[in-house]
Amino acid sequence: MDPFLQGYIDKYDKWIDQDLISYASKVVPVGEAMDTIQHILPSRQATQILRGARSITLADCVCRQRYKNCGKPLKVCFILNETGEKWVEKGLSQKIVLDEALQVLKNANEHGLVHMTLYKPDHEIFALCSCCSCCCHDLQLVMKYGKEYILIQSDYIAVDDADNCIHCGICADRCEFNARSMDDDRMVYEPDHCYGCGLCVTPCPENVISMKKTIHDG
Repeated sequence: MDPFLQGYIDKYDKWIDQDLISYASKVVPVGEAMDTIQHILPSRQATQILRGARSITLADCVCRQRYKNCGKPLKVCFILNETGEKWVEKGLSQKIVLDEALQVLKNANEHGLVHMTLYKPDHEIFALCSCCSCCCHDLQLVMKYGKEYILIQSDYIAVDDADNCIHCGICADRCEFNARSMDDDRMVYEPDHCYGCGLCVTPCPENVISMKKTIHDG
């Protein structure tokens, strides 16, 4: 395994063995995908996490800087509160206001990035990142190496109106978790692989995909 990724596995395994954390990351649904949902857990959404932060700072994505496997935006990682202030002091991030942060989130969604929260051993949310499976350390560990235990799904799952799907394939191109694929000219959806990120919802030209609330174990 890549030494960079192995370092994360060693750290996560130690924290989990010591019961310091239950998982390293949690998928957060795209805010735009949740507009029509009435019963929402605000703390699970990226916009609400940012609204509740005492301080927001913005940093480059360390993973995309390292791997350079795609051309998606670099400056998309939010480091929050006291941790963010320390990053600013070290010159690793810059302080921004909420409106700027929400625009960064919108840009990340347009580029098909998955919103994920990161936890310290004391379970404080200290970062909100926008990730891709080709560069992100946690998504690589899940998708390439089967380390599912380090990442928990969001509290939602995508639901399709299959009768009205036109099988354009846009959602399949956007899915980072291989829950959607094209079989000849038909889109195939496997809900068991869905992590509830909502990236499939916003670009659907027929609006036939929605998010349903569901609680995953973990």
